[in-house]
Amino acid sequence: MAASSPLYRCRDKNECPQRRQDLNFTTGVFGDNDYPMSTENAPALYSTVSHLFIADWLSALRPLCTETEFYSFLKRADLVADQMTSQGRVTLDQIVSLYQLAAIETGDEMMGLWSRPIRPRALQHLLTSVREATSLASALFRFSTFWNLLLDDYQFALIEATDVLTLRLEPQGDQTAQRFGHMLILKLAHGLLSWLARYEVPVAGVCFAFERPAFDEDYAVVFPAAVQFEQVATSISFPLDVLGTVQARSSSDLDRFLANAPRDWIFTQSQQHTQALRVRTYLSQTEWGSANLTAAASAMHMTPRTLIRRLEADGTTFQTIKDALRRDIAIRHLQAGLHSVEAIAQEVGFSSAANFHKAFQRWTGNTPSSYRSRQPVIV
Repeated sequence: MAASSPLYRCRDKNECPQRRQDLNFTTGVFGDNDYPMSTENAPALYSTVSHLFIADWLSALRPLCTETEFYSFLKRADLVADQMTSQGRVTLDQIVSLYQLAAIETGDEMMGLWSRPIRPRALQHLLTSVREATSLASALFRFSTFWNLLLDDYQFALIEATDVLTLRLEPQGDQTAQRFGHMLILKLAHGLLSWLARYEVPVAGVCFAFERPAFDEDYAVVFPAAVQFEQVATSISFPLDVLGTVQARSSSDLDRFLANAPRDWIFTQSQQHTQALRVRTYLSQTEWGSANLTAAASAMHMTPRTLIRRLEADGTTFQTIKDALRRDIAIRHLQAGLHSVEAIAQEVGFSSAANFHKAFQRWTGNTPSSYRSRQPVIV
C-alpha cells in the first residue's frame, strides 16, 4: 500500500500523528509513563469481540430497567440492530459506553451480574482500600475481603501455592455461573493490580467454572494467559515473583481510574501469550502485500509448516487471523466515520471496494454501511 494512502499504517507509531493519537488512547489510566505502549501492543486498539460475549450482560441488565431505558442504553452505546447477527462484532468503545451508562443509571455498579446490587461508590471504596496495601499480594487480599462483604452468591478464597497466588470464586450453594460477571470481576482484580503496579501484571492462568462457549477465542483479547473452561471453580492466578510492592497512587489517579473504567483494563495489552496473537502483532506492522504465511514464519524463525501446526494448536489459521485483523481495523474506521468505504478497503488490503464489501459481509454477516448506522437495537 502506498504511503500516500490517507489511512497508511505507519511501521513506527511516531511516524504518523493520527496513529500516535490512536495508540495513546489505550494508555489511559496508567499514564503516559506508567504503562508504556509499544508497537507489539498496537493490535489491542482494533480488537473486537463477538456479540455473544456480552449476551449474559445484556440478559442481566434487562430486568434492572424499563424496556425504553434498556433500548436507550444500547442506542447510546451505538449497539445497533445489524450488529446483533451470529457474526456481529462489538468494540471496546461500545463496551465502555454501555458500562458507563448502565453502571450509573441503574444504581448497580455490577449491572445485575450478581444476586445483590452493588451500590454506587462501591468501586471507589474498593480502590481506596487497595491503594493502602503495601504489596500486590496484600492488595489482592483486600480485594477478596471487600467483595466477600458484598456478595451473597459467591465468596472469594485466596490460595497460595509454591509459585502462584490464586484468587478463586467459590459458589455459596447451587449457582449457575454468569459468564460475563465472572469474567468482569476477574478482570477487575487484574486491572487493579496493574494499576497499583503501574504495568500490566502477568497472569499465570485463568479458569472458568462454565462450559467452553462458542466465543472462546474472545478471551485471548481479555486475559494475557491461557484460559481453561469447565473447571471446578472460576479463578485467576498470578506468579508470586511478580507480586511486588505497590506504587503510590493519588486521589486524582483514583478518580481517573473510575472515570475511565473499564476502558483501561478490560482488554489486555499483551499480544504475546498465544501464537495467534503473535501473528496478529506481526501482521499489524506489515504491509498487506507482504503479509503472507511464508514471511510471517520467517519473521518468527520457524518454517511455515511449524507455524501452521502451532496455529492449529490455538484453534485457528493464518488466513483467519489476517481476516480478523482486517475486519477489526475496518470496523474501527467505519464507526469513526472519517473515511470513505473505498479508502477503508484500500487500508485493509483490497484492490476494490466491491471485493471489500463481499469479504466484510462474509466476516460479519453485515454490509460495511451497517456499522455506520444508528438504528434501534433488536436483541
